[in-house]
Amino acid sequence: MKTSDLKYFLAYIVPLTVYFSITLGGYWSFFTVLFVFGFIPLLEMILPVDRSNHKSSEEVERSGIRIFDILLYLNVPIVYGLLIYSVIYLSGQDIVWYEYIGYWTALGILCGSSGINVAHELGHRRNSFERFLSKMLLLPSHYLHFIIEHNLGHHKHVATPKDPATARRNEMLFTFWVRSTINSYLSAWKIENKRLERSGQTIFSAHNRMIQFTIIQSLYILTMLMLVPFHLALLVVLSGVFSFLLLETINYIEHYGIVRKRLDSGRYEPVQPHHSWNADYPVGRILLYELTRHSDHHYKADRKYQILRSIKNSPDLPWGYPGSMLMSLIPPLWFRKVNPLLDQYHSKL
Repeated sequence: MKTSDLKYFLAYIVPLTVYFSITLGGYWSFFTVLFVFGFIPLLEMILPVDRSNHKSSEEVERSGIRIFDILLYLNVPIVYGLLIYSVIYLSGQDIVWYEYIGYWTALGILCGSSGINVAHELGHRRNSFERFLSKMLLLPSHYLHFIIEHNLGHHKHVATPKDPATARRNEMLFTFWVRSTINSYLSAWKIENKRLERSGQTIFSAHNRMIQFTIIQSLYILTMLMLVPFHLALLVVLSGVFSFLLLETINYIEHYGIVRKRLDSGRYEPVQPHHSWNADYPVGRILLYELTRHSDHHYKADRKYQILRSIKNSPDLPWGYPGSMLMSLIPPLWFRKVNPLLDQYHSKL
């Protein structure tokens, strides 16, 4: 591991801000959300994009360096540790309504960045231990089905009308939330049902992962309600909702308006790097373990985060992920800024 790779330790800054938000309380409860969606976008306006790639000869070696994996694994105790700490610490506090909102956004960002984001990376691994950790990180966000639909649905149908997680041109973020959330869940059921049918098992089999996930998610929420004061159990549950809305917002900006060509055979052209939006802004790359190099990820889904590449012909977002997510909350602004880039993208094909 090179000295320059120590930058990935900075990804732990986000959970650190969550600790401060919870501990300091008051207006400081908004520290995490202001840091992620205030300070980082401003910083990415100043810092230049970094399109540099590692040499092909280095990629095999970097893929085998264990510390890159351990950095991901540590997010499991971090996420659960902070959730438990928050419940214990806040149980002795009188919470003002605006603090509740601050805590909600802080824990939601925690479950989104250190939870779902890391789960996404680990969910593409073939190692059963890493896939188990992925499910652990998806649990607080109520999104266990993601590991089925994302890997077997989204990556297959991305940039086509069959993919719930691909936003259509001029589709507003808020309607996309509803469509993608519901249809992605239903898609996971369909994928699992087909898998069971191929193996000669019934839908109501104990091997149905969607049934397993439903039971596990229900037990998680039930445990919260039984062991934690109701207002704090609700806080943790709603934080999970906030986190999966962050995920769907990221889906929105990653694939907005891009459509793969349909061939004469009726099939769609193979997925290429230019079928996803890319963002080479250095801060977002570090804090999200290179998720922002999404074009290469969709081209080669099994490439580990530390060797993802910047590819020239992929369309570039006008801002880093936090800034683009903020922009997407204002549909007229988003359409005005991104649609011309989308037109430029189509003109080059």
